[in-house]
Amino acid sequence: MRNFSCTHCSNKVYFKNVKCLRCSRDLGFLAKQLSIVALDPVRGREGVYTRCGGGQDKQQYQYCTNRRHGACNWLTPAGDATGLCIACDLNRTIPNLNEPGNLKAWCDVERAKKRLVYSLLRFGLEVDATPMNRGRLMFDFVRNAATGHLDGVITIDIMEADAVERERQRQQFLEPYRSLLGHFRHESGHFYWGVLVEGAGRVDEFRAKFGDERQDYGAALSRHHGQGPLSNWQSTHVSAYASAHPWEDWAETWAHYLHMVDALDTAEAEGMEPRAMGLSFGSIWPFKFYDIYRDESFAALMERWIPLATAMNSLNRSMGHSDFYPFVIPRPAYDKLAFVHNVIRHRPR
Repeated sequence: MRNFSCTHCSNKVYFKNVKCLRCSRDLGFLAKQLSIVALDPVRGREGVYTRCGGGQDKQQYQYCTNRRHGACNWLTPAGDATGLCIACDLNRTIPNLNEPGNLKAWCDVERAKKRLVYSLLRFGLEVDATPMNRGRLMFDFVRNAATGHLDGVITIDIMEADAVERERQRQQFLEPYRSLLGHFRHESGHFYWGVLVEGAGRVDEFRAKFGDERQDYGAALSRHHGQGPLSNWQSTHVSAYASAHPWEDWAETWAHYLHMVDALDTAEAEGMEPRAMGLSFGSIWPFKFYDIYRDESFAALMERWIPLATAMNSLNRSMGHSDFYPFVIPRPAYDKLAFVHNVIRHRPR
């Protein structure tokens, strides 16, 4: 993720901030500009703001109504009928916030979802594929439900926001990595398979790399959970679960691609530039910045990802933590990641 600064005092601020700690201005996220902006209140209109330092931009904004729960800092045009920002408007179901523990869990879930939506917007991906007859991306956040995707609706069990419960399930399923954001990225992959693969006429290309998705999905998952992953999954897939079925292979690969792009974008913004490796003393610095969501080839992305992941793994080990990226990418998985890259970058507009 890019770095943000207060548009009033230039202090560094972060994606979830609602107030600048230096100048005390209210802050909000503008989805259309993918930017955090400082706000000036409009006199006589409570809860209505204009951009501080917005120049000729006299658009008036209000916070998403979910700010009152501490779940959102995104802005929407003043007077908007729903009162919800573009991200919160994707929610179909939220938990009963009067039940103990639900409010905090939902806020944690919402923050992870916002990072997913941010990435989708950076890619220029549509969250509403109704014109393609693929429906609209929607979310159900409930307690004690099966996390998954069905017909464009992503269900997230808010118990995943509990670190203890999430760790219990990680160990139960023998996973090296499990996070809320990982769930969002994986399940969104199922939605975008319909949009970017099936809807774009690339099913034959998909089958050549991932296998035939027409095999019985339920039976494949039952086999995976009952017998474990394929014995040789490390040589063909990015994770054990990816070997369960071609759809899961796609969703896992999609999630890993989003992990890589967001982590590299953040590393560049923070000056942790993996392209510096191997350069001789006195090389020109800084490097030219690229929009990794739009500009670079897949080969260039991977040339940057591997040294970053290796360095981060070493740093985590120095602190006694698990690896930052506890995966190895075999050649077939590399080619699948390249396919994800291509269907995003070269999709029909």
